[in-house]
Amino acid sequence: MTAAEMKLAEQLLIDSGVSVQELMRRAGQGAAQMIWRIAADMPTLVLCGPGNNGGDGYVIAQWLLEKRVDVSIAAPLEPTTEAAQHAKSQWRGKTVILADAQPAAQFVDCLFGTGLTRAVGDQWFTHFSRLFAGAKRRIAIDLPSGVESDHGELLNDIPAFDTCIALGAYKPSHFLEPARSKMGDLVGIDIAITAESDLGLLTKPRISTPTSQEQKYSRGLVAIVAGAMPGAAQLTAMAAQKSGAGYVKIFAPAGFVAPHPSIVVETVQDMAELQHKLSDKRISAIVLGPGLGRDDRARELLTTALAANAPLLLDADALTVAGSQFTDLVKGRSAETIATPHAGEFSGLMPDALHHKLEDSRKLAGQAGCSILLKGSDTVIVSPDGKASISAQSCPWLSTAGSGDVLSGIIASRLATGISGYKAACEGQWLHSRAGQLAGPAFTPEMLIDQLPATLQECL
Repeated sequence: MTAAEMKLAEQLLIDSGVSVQELMRRAGQGAAQMIWRIAADMPTLVLCGPGNNGGDGYVIAQWLLEKRVDVSIAAPLEPTTEAAQHAKSQWRGKTVILADAQPAAQFVDCLFGTGLTRAVGDQWFTHFSRLFAGAKRRIAIDLPSGVESDHGELLNDIPAFDTCIALGAYKPSHFLEPARSKMGDLVGIDIAITAESDLGLLTKPRISTPTSQEQKYSRGLVAIVAGAMPGAAQLTAMAAQKSGAGYVKIFAPAGFVAPHPSIVVETVQDMAELQHKLSDKRISAIVLGPGLGRDDRARELLTTALAANAPLLLDADALTVAGSQFTDLVKGRSAETIATPHAGEFSGLMPDALHHKLEDSRKLAGQAGCSILLKGSDTVIVSPDGKASISAQSCPWLSTAGSGDVLSGIIASRLATGISGYKAACEGQWLHSRAGQLAGPAFTPEMLIDQLPATLQECL
């Protein structure tokens, strides 16, 4: 949940009769139990801010104290909220002012949590850094102090924690970079939040096996339009084939060589011929962009593909060629459209972006009327109506040439089954990340493709 969604969800609980003090008790005691499991006997310093995150810290410290942990609190100010004041009144241990606090083996950060919008002041942050550096284990409660909740931004140059304990619900910044790299192990504490959000984590898809009535066309014909660099289209075709498509074709200039005999290559002489071939009603999905090039012919290919009635996936050079005209080019299409840019390509599609990955993706998807998959170690997928998923499943070895071409083929194979663009992008992203994990370190795109059947098997 975003900070605003979390505030609303908590208010719904309060309106139902649950007090703020009770919510704080649930959050604090749940976090304390997790800390106890991690390091039961480690001397602990809890840094408590003046707001409700600090109140959680008082509850945590008191619970640990009752478990005979050597625990103390450092606080720069007295609590300013009623719930935090109540939590402090229940604290029976030692409290020191921030400037006088000495490091302990375990440091628990309850200075600020969800809702922080500006940097922690230098005076407080200097002591925060000193106490952090003197600890052997560091735990952040809800979010590390200095992290903005919704966009993954670092408001301070914070160090990396060992563990972050999310309260009530995960926040976008738990999974968005650069904040995600500061979290360490991420765990969640349930405080009975029941409100729903349009934002979720990507989960393993459930994919059906073909029925006895299926044939190659009903399982999906994927058509890939090749451009100046044939290798990229070949990888896309191979990936589409190994992730479930019933039939894969490549429309290419003369001389293009098929990567396998089972992948059909049809020569295209001009745009009129391509337009005719793309009008085949048996085509279930079209891919344009991998290895396309950026010349005048690439622009003609883009125009022709956009005019087709089949679902369309745009990637790589197709997005660069579209540039800032992307919204106008795509928004009139009646069929599903998916765009899969990386950060550099996205900036060309949306020059006025705020560099808030989730918010920017939602804005572009709504304006263009298509699904957006913004690639990265923190991939975000959004639908035209604003529903969004963040991929928490990452594989750093996917940062290699050709990996994006493989992703295009996987998504196209899912899109060809007739599901929505958003769902196809979600399923394709999960399969891509999982294949990377199975491939091991330092794989080639071909090795990644070889893992797709096993990855698909996990989802059946």
